[in-house]
Amino acid sequence: MSEHIFSLRLDDGIGIITLDVPGERMNTLRESFAGELRALLAEIRQDPAITGLVLRSGKPGSFIAGADVRMLDDCQTIEQAMALSRAGQALCNELEALDIPLIAAIHGPCLGGGLELALACHGRVCSDDDITRLGLPEVQLGLIPGSGGTQRLPHQVGLVRALDMMLTGKQLRPKQALKAGLVNDCVPESILLNTAMTMAKQGKPARSGARNFKSLMLEGNPLGRKLVFDRALSTLRRKSRGNYPAPEKLLEVVRTGCEQGKQAGLEAEAAAFGELVMTPESAALRHLFFATTALKKETRYQGAEPDPLNRVGVLGGGLMGGGIACVTATRAGLPVRIKDINHKGINQAMATAHRLLSDKVKKGQLSRAEMHQQLARLTGTLDYRGFERADVVVEAVFEDLEVKRRMVKEVQTHCPAHTVFASNTSSLPIHHIAEGAKRPERVLGLHYFSPVEKMPLAEIIPHAGTSPEAVATALKLARAQGKTPIVVKDSAGFYVNRILAPYINEAVRLLLEGEPIEAIDRALVDYGFPVGPITLLDEVGIDVAAKIAPVLERELGDRFRAPAAFGRLLDDNRLGKKNGRGFYAFNKKGKPADPDLYRLLGVVPRARLPAQDMAERCVLLMLNEAALALEEGVVASSRDGDIGAVFGIGFPPFAGGPFHYMHQQGLETVIAKMEEYSRKYGERFTPCESLRQMAERGESYY
Repeated sequence: MSEHIFSLRLDDGIGIITLDVPGERMNTLRESFAGELRALLAEIRQDPAITGLVLRSGKPGSFIAGADVRMLDDCQTIEQAMALSRAGQALCNELEALDIPLIAAIHGPCLGGGLELALACHGRVCSDDDITRLGLPEVQLGLIPGSGGTQRLPHQVGLVRALDMMLTGKQLRPKQALKAGLVNDCVPESILLNTAMTMAKQGKPARSGARNFKSLMLEGNPLGRKLVFDRALSTLRRKSRGNYPAPEKLLEVVRTGCEQGKQAGLEAEAAAFGELVMTPESAALRHLFFATTALKKETRYQGAEPDPLNRVGVLGGGLMGGGIACVTATRAGLPVRIKDINHKGINQAMATAHRLLSDKVKKGQLSRAEMHQQLARLTGTLDYRGFERADVVVEAVFEDLEVKRRMVKEVQTHCPAHTVFASNTSSLPIHHIAEGAKRPERVLGLHYFSPVEKMPLAEIIPHAGTSPEAVATALKLARAQGKTPIVVKDSAGFYVNRILAPYINEAVRLLLEGEPIEAIDRALVDYGFPVGPITLLDEVGIDVAAKIAPVLERELGDRFRAPAAFGRLLDDNRLGKKNGRGFYAFNKKGKPADPDLYRLLGVVPRARLPAQDMAERCVLLMLNEAALALEEGVVASSRDGDIGAVFGIGFPPFAGGPFHYMHQQGLETVIAKMEEYSRKYGERFTPCESLRQMAERGESYY
């Protein structure tokens, strides 16, 4: 590369090294940068005028976002990946070995390889800006830190806190980083460079951050450290169910460093890093990373730019409306006007926002002043006053077509011509909602998932007459709310509910065959889903599932016919968690399966099938439906289908989504398994024609 990545200027005896990758919005590290930095360090060592150094970023609002993940895809062998790790370790060791003090001046994201580089410096000072975050999130890509981070972070912040950060990928805010001892100082960005220079003039700083008595007792002796590692291993096995190899490797590597010294730890780190890069789990997680990154860059839709977004209206202050209003005000930072038919609904929406923000205040993620500032963006009304300047109105009333049509007419009467009407519907066709609208081109679906503040996906559903500008505006809003949006076709169930329905129906069939509720849920959680299908039904609401099922059956055929059990459950007033009566008994003792439910369904529970069979019965139907949905254009690409399944229903991330999973397994293998299950359990498992044809042509989804 002809352009320089690193530059050096001298100021009062302090050499200021600036990292600025040309043509990129954020700095990411590549192996090829090491030679230039080494050459610069050689010059610095020969210059007696330089008595200290500061490492900073030339990017506004960003320090170093991590290593460039794309270079991992170039690795064909474990040895090549190990070499990358060793190169990163060698560079960080060289920085750490400098005789003169080196201070990192951190503003913005300092993640992964960026934090490893900062940890190799003798001191760190960060800005107190909210965009500053420090962490080692490599486990989220199925990896571990590879440039010495597994050894330096425990030394800097203590074993317990370091494991918590690395095993979860947790990112620390500036004040948290200061309290943890990860940085030596935290100052306004306006004085960040001067503070770092002053620190460099004072010599290499001592390690900051005080350890509490409990941490010292645990970490200061072999018995205490053994307890820390054993507890961590037990917790992660309970959570990961053995589906993610990286966390266990991380524990082994950190333990090696603690017991055998830093050099042994670095060798173990490089070996583990090399192995993990080549695992299918890491390949799948990196696939999702690249897919979501590409999606974030798509700011236009069919060439159309989004409209300005200054104010948002929300119709309905219930569970969904309150959640939508909250993420709009707090994450998108937009003023929100909530309309409901009574004050109770508005108060409920306000209370939702207050509860969520209060939790952040308690955790130190938000100041009380910031909380009040964000709450001030929420206002309520019983009529349409305040909607005359709304750019988007999100409708979140109950699933009734006539009510939603009335909402469209009222909004288009009281709001400006450019206002986008976005219906948060989970089942009703958008073209039906838009019928009779003055401006049907400004009507679309915007399907959120519950709970809104946690679920990352949003489905944008244009009907045939929706304008590209309206779609682009809805995408802009969803991204501002912190969502990962995908555009899906206006058809029954859209995408996520369509592929979810066969999965849920099969779980209920298993129950009707006599498989215990807990066994079914456990099989799918062990397979990699965050919750089991029966628990999911209770969470979403049995009444909601029963309402969607006939729509899917009517539009898509008999394969969507729901088991008769739904009717019996509703007749017994079993709605799920919302009324405390569902498949599970919600009581003070926890959430045991309700024995009365077995009697109601005429089932005698007895475990018969292996867990793998139960899981595969549910998942294979989902895979088949995903293939059909892609063939019919419900999702635009296999990439969008993978994102929708992982972020919308928790399809196992380590498998990369339905299409990546089928690609990784091989279509022939998947088809053979479907045919086997078709013989054993029925025709519903017959692979769809598009899958067969792709396999015959030797094609795949990626």
